[in-house]
Amino acid sequence: MLEIDGAKGEGGGQVLRTALSLSMVTGTPFRISNIRANRENPGMMAQHLTAVKAAKAVSNARVEGMREGSTELTFEPGVIGNGRYFYSVGTAGSTSLVLQTVLPALMLAPGPSEITLEGGTHNPFAPPYDFLALTYLPALARMGPVVQASLERHGFYPAGGGRMKVQVQPVEELKGFELLERGDHVRTRARALVSNLSMTFAIRELDIIAQKLGLGAGDIHPESITGNDSAGNVVCIEVEHEQITEVFTAFGRRGITPEEFAEEALTESREYLASTAPVGRYLCDQLMLPLALAGGGRFRTVKPTRHAQTNAEVIAMFLPVDIQIARLEDGSFEVAIGPQPA
Repeated sequence: MLEIDGAKGEGGGQVLRTALSLSMVTGTPFRISNIRANRENPGMMAQHLTAVKAAKAVSNARVEGMREGSTELTFEPGVIGNGRYFYSVGTAGSTSLVLQTVLPALMLAPGPSEITLEGGTHNPFAPPYDFLALTYLPALARMGPVVQASLERHGFYPAGGGRMKVQVQPVEELKGFELLERGDHVRTRARALVSNLSMTFAIRELDIIAQKLGLGAGDIHPESITGNDSAGNVVCIEVEHEQITEVFTAFGRRGITPEEFAEEALTESREYLASTAPVGRYLCDQLMLPLALAGGGRFRTVKPTRHAQTNAEVIAMFLPVDIQIARLEDGSFEVAIGPQPA
């Protein structure tokens, strides 16, 4: 049984999620301590507990320590199954992160699956549904499985209440790939979503973004979301190239003007727009695990986060792979994943 220190690296929930994903697929049991030790409120929150419950069901696992607030967990996976699953986070905790925990196992399951998740679909502390649908899932499609997601209801922080459904057609084994160039630019567009707020907020935000990015009227889309329990305001900047679409988001909050909020969204996108690398910082972190399961792959990215470095360390505990991250002359970084040298 692997012993994992949850305080490793950035010391957040990613250590637990990656360990769960790889434990299910490899059949390796693990014990983790110091879960989320570097966070303000250590231990498992509702989102992490939901991920554990989903992983337990998908892999028929035996689990100890499965309770909110727990800083220790023992996970012994069984055989991966398939079928229909439903999980509710119960808060605005990220449904995307719960999905990413069990998706590697479902992509390699003995048959198709459908998973319905309720909670936060647009959470400022995790990739929103838009990133999942436009960036992450299309990247996984290069590896063979067919994963289709649909958003049935938006769930904003702090009320949550969103719902998404994901259907998975698995494969016997994942195929690695290389993603070194973006290809030609196709389009850039911006969307501003408001829930229980005036559309004036969305219009003011999009005016700033259109001005700074040189977007025309057909490239900006204000949207009013109805049927939600709480107020919400999200801006998404979608940069589409031939080989990849990257999504950059910012979330409105009390105390900042729409103009200041728009600048936050622009700041997140500027590093990517100034680079020629196809893979953004969040997708970099999330591509490592499936490519490691495929046996190898290579991609070019902007400067990796500490999250990515931590992810690489946890992956190496479960799989005999070597992950090399090298800075290139143009300022981008190449991530190369392959078998460990003899």
